[in-house]
Amino acid sequence: MMSRLYDTVEPSVVDEEMLHKAVEEQGPKEEAGKIAREEGIDFLDVTALRLDFKNILKVDNLWSFTNLVKLQLDNNIIERIEGLDMLVNLVWLDLSFNNIEVIEGLDKLTKLEDLTLYNNRIQKIENMDSLKELHVFSIGNNDIKELENVTYMRRFKKLQTLNMGGNPVCENENYKIFIVAHLPMLEYLDYRLVDKTSKQAAFENYEIAILELQHDEKQADRKEEERLAKEKEVTWHTAAYVENLNGPFLFEALYAEDAEGQKLNQIPGVDELFDVYKEKFTGICQQIFDYGLKKHEERDEEVKTFLECLNDAKVENKSQAMKRIDEFMEYKKKLWLELNQISDQKVMEMRIAEYNQQTTELWEALMLLEMQLVDQLEDAIKDFERNMSDMVSIFLETVRGFISQCRDLENTHHERLLELCITTLEKVVKNEADDDIPDDVRELFVDKDTIINAVSSSHDVHLLKIDNREDEIVTRINGWLSDLIEKAHEEEEIERNRARVTEINNLIDHLRDELDNLDLQAPVY
Repeated sequence: MMSRLYDTVEPSVVDEEMLHKAVEEQGPKEEAGKIAREEGIDFLDVTALRLDFKNILKVDNLWSFTNLVKLQLDNNIIERIEGLDMLVNLVWLDLSFNNIEVIEGLDKLTKLEDLTLYNNRIQKIENMDSLKELHVFSIGNNDIKELENVTYMRRFKKLQTLNMGGNPVCENENYKIFIVAHLPMLEYLDYRLVDKTSKQAAFENYEIAILELQHDEKQADRKEEERLAKEKEVTWHTAAYVENLNGPFLFEALYAEDAEGQKLNQIPGVDELFDVYKEKFTGICQQIFDYGLKKHEERDEEVKTFLECLNDAKVENKSQAMKRIDEFMEYKKKLWLELNQISDQKVMEMRIAEYNQQTTELWEALMLLEMQLVDQLEDAIKDFERNMSDMVSIFLETVRGFISQCRDLENTHHERLLELCITTLEKVVKNEADDDIPDDVRELFVDKDTIINAVSSSHDVHLLKIDNREDEIVTRINGWLSDLIEKAHEEEEIERNRARVTEINNLIDHLRDELDNLDLQAPVY
């Protein structure tokens, strides 16, 4: 390993002072740099940053650099890869010549294409699953000893350049042929071109192992596809507020925490009641599920139509505004030519007064268009709110009707179960009950109050579960509707309107400044 340059210097942390200094040093120069320093440089505008040779021990305070594309942290004393989660646009990262022992902290850097970890203390290639865009990977001069480390990199389908030189694994006589065989997508290995002949020879040498590996990878890919499909399905069902209603899940949940109900189900004759109850209850749940998915699609379509309506209105309004601005700019172009040829002071003053009037009229026209758009969007939002509220109300009314049927089934089952239990109690008292009643269940039949309390307790648990599921659906969809309408009213429209008014005013100010700064032949008073 190469020795560090800063062993005798006090370690440092990436702080605000260091960042501001680095940004200023690497930012615009001369007059542009002076203006940038006076106005202040927004970290959001920085796309490339060098923090090399800073004796940095800990990476921190980079969360403001969300648009950073290139980051250089080489030649420091960094021990852990951390503090990079917010740099989601990073494409190029250099962490070479540090003291890193474990690859970690890269999960959020999904756009990363070039990663350099050269000259560190890494023993294993791992924790890089999310780097699907990786093209170039340098991990030379580390402590990788096992060839099997290489198979991990098969997941990087876009990897073309790999540098592993200087690792103990390179001393293995099969090093190159093993890597070329297991990473057929490589174009360059340790700075040398990998030709087709080498790839073919390497594959033939490890053909059986590679085929087995491919088989395992295909199985793993299928499992991952199934997992993602299931996850997508659950997300869809959850968004429709009917997750786990396409089967006996809710019914089974009634008994999951119902110890008394589980005992009662062991009474002779209850199994028939139970099966009928379960079948009907599950059928109603399936109806809720099917209805919920259908209405979810309708709500999604309504939201999509609403957003398209808003966008069409904005596009049309912008088109009208641009037409008005283009007309003004054509007028201004002709006026500028005319002003430079006018020698009569009065005519000059008339043309300037006319320009100011035209500028004012342009401002009024643009503001009128904006006011019209605000009114148009507000009407669209109100209609949308009305439609969505009606859709949600109808959905809830129907779902409540279905859930009411579930309660009716529970009540009916409760009554029949109670009747059966009273009959069984009478048989127990007369010693006519079946001998196959479990002892813990037989304990419920000591007297009428005990068995009635057990049946009632089970009934209460079931009703509570049903009520809770209904309340959950109502609360979630009402919360969604509230957030949706609030966002439409407050966030998008208010911010858009403010930005547009500011844009109009800035345009008019610019047009007036242009006249003030115009070098005219005749003096302007």
